[in-house]
This record gives sequence, structure tokens and C-alpha cells, in this order.
Amino acid sequence: MNEDIQNSIEACAQYYGNDADAMRDYLKNGEMSALALDNRGPIKFDKNGNLEENIRDAYSKYGFYIFENVLSDEELTDIKTDLDAIRDIFPTDPESKVNHRGEPALGADNKALNLVWSKPLGDPLGGTSLANGRHEVKMFEPEAKADTPTAAPFLLLGSLQFSDACLRVYGHPQLLKVAEEINGADFAPFNEALFIKDPGIGAAVSWHQDGVTHWDNPDFDQDIHGFNFMAQVYGSTAVNGVWVLPGTHKQGKIDIAELVESVGSERLEGAVPIVCNPGDVAICNRQLLHGSFPNCGFEPRVTVNFGFHRRSSVLGVDGGGIHSARQVFDEEIVTRRARTIGYAIDARKQRFPDEQPYVYRPFESAGADYIWNDAARADLKDYNLEDLSI
Repeated sequence: MNEDIQNSIEACAQYYGNDADAMRDYLKNGEMSALALDNRGPIKFDKNGNLEENIRDAYSKYGFYIFENVLSDEELTDIKTDLDAIRDIFPTDPESKVNHRGEPALGADNKALNLVWSKPLGDPLGGTSLANGRHEVKMFEPEAKADTPTAAPFLLLGSLQFSDACLRVYGHPQLLKVAEEINGADFAPFNEALFIKDPGIGAAVSWHQDGVTHWDNPDFDQDIHGFNFMAQVYGSTAVNGVWVLPGTHKQGKIDIAELVESVGSERLEGAVPIVCNPGDVAICNRQLLHGSFPNCGFEPRVTVNFGFHRRSSVLGVDGGGIHSARQVFDEEIVTRRARTIGYAIDARKQRFPDEQPYVYRPFESAGADYIWNDAARADLKDYNLEDLSI
């Protein structure tokens, strides 16, 4: 554990008053436990092109895996440049339609929800009926410093329409190959977002499981609700990162309120943080119990988040109604939503022409061809109204 993280842990603990010692120990022990797990390394495929068995086994066992050094320094620079441009057009507050220069702000004329705000160090979802009430317990909300803003952005939905760099990450050939390995060659999209956890203000996300639709499905298994990739721009730590309870993706729907009550704290026993360096990409099963504490430390976290499903999990299914309006996902809806994959593959090919692009089998068999250009950019406006939410 490096000195900077120790400083952040110490600073974070001080926000917890009488529980400062307990929080300090929890963060330190959790990070050490996370680093001791055998679930990190580069993306590797065997001689037959399949994801190496030890990676599949570790992902199945724990419900998450950290792929190291996936994004190059060049790609991270691209993302940071886009992030600066995006922040420059954020609205001045949750009710505003203009940025700090009085110009139309990001999403001002969008129909879909884009920017989600929170009070500094708050937990806007915990203990509410939002997102079908899946965030059952509110996390501790420390009091932020006096000079912090009254509200801070913490989630940008439909992120592919606002960042070419994030679109190119979405089209990363090795990550799409992993998606194929986990969910089959006809895998379907889910949802994309940027999670923003700025130091001293970044919001908490209460303990939850992402899946909604298939808990009582007779064909339920550990992968039926899909997964998320979490690409880390600045890295993630015990202080600012997502925490998970390994193995819970296999246990079905968990009574989170009862679990927290039995432990006597939101510091769940056995949970570990997803610890990453810049450029690492974690894969996290959506059924895995996970959450994050408010970012009371010194390091920022920005996660380029995007997920994929089995086609069988969404086709003909009545959606969960969280990320998009509740509807039955027919073949036309699934195919149209998958255009993001086509645009992403071509956008990446234009930026990295020496890289072997991924071939998405449903497009290949249909003879579909997607080109990333101004018309495609216009086509992506409000695309997240069609998120395949289950």
C-alpha cells in the first residue's frame, strides 16, 4: 500500500467520528485482502482463441476480475481530453440548462436523462424507491467541507454520445472478445455511463445487486443478468472504488437490509474493494453485491462503465424499467440498440488503424456495415432511451 493511499485512508477515517478507527482498519484490511486474491492480470486467450481457463475460473469464483494495462497511455490521454471538454459544458447546477459561460449545457436538448447529481458525499439512491428500490440501505453520509458546492455530478448516462474516446473504449477488440466469451457471439448491449467520484465530494452508491428481471427465472444462473466493464481513468482504491462481496453473484437475490443489520454496520464482512491502476479494466458480474463509500480521500475516480448481456437474457423479455422505459425487447429493438457496437468498432478502427478490429457476428451474418461519421453521431443522440435494462 503506497503512502498516498495511506494518507487518503487516514483522511477518510476522520470523517467517521467515533467509527474512525473501525473505518481505517476496514479500508486497510479490505485493500490488502483484495490484492491477495488471484483475480488480476492481462487479458489472455489460449491457442484456440478462448479466454484462458484460469481467468474464467477466477471470474466465476469471485464474480469479478481485473484486466491489467488494457488502455494505453495514449488512450487514457484521449479520455482525459474528452473529460475536460465534457466538464466544460456541464450545467452550472442540477436545474440549469446552461454552462458556466451561459451557453447551452450538456444534454440541454436531450430527451433522455444524462447527468445525475448528488449532494457532496451523499448517497442519493440508498434507502429510496429509485431504481426499483434495489438500494435498500442508505450509506453513512459524512459532512463535506464548507467550501464544497451544494451539488456535484456523479453519473453521466448515455456517455457514448458525448465522448468519442469512450466510444472507442467500448469498441476495444479484446474487451469485446471477452464479452463474446462470457455471453456468446450474439451478445447484446446493456447501458453505458461515466461514474465521477471527485475527491471530497464524490457520492456513495449504496450496497445493491444490479439485476431485476431474472431472479425467479427457472433457468437462473450466475450470468443471467450480464456484467459491466469498469475502465479506470485514474485508478481506483479502497477509498474511492467499488467494493464487492465475492461470490454473491451465485446466491440469488440477497436481503441487503437484513445482511447489514446482522453485521451491525455498512462495513460488510468479507467485502473487498476493486483496486485498479490507470488503464486497468475490471469485469464485474451484475448480480454481485457491490457498492461504494463516499470519496473522502484525495484521489479522483472516473470509471468508463459499460455492460453486455446474453441475447437470450433480453430477447422477448419484459425489461426492468430502470435504465429505460419498461418494454418487451424484440429483435428490432435489440438490433437497433446494438448499433453502438458497430459505431464503436469503426470509431476505434479510425483512431487505431494498426489494431485488428473486432468482428461482431450478428452484423457479419446480416451484412450490416456501420461507419462512424457525423450522421452516426446524430444517430446516437438519446440512444440510451433504448438501453436494454433487465
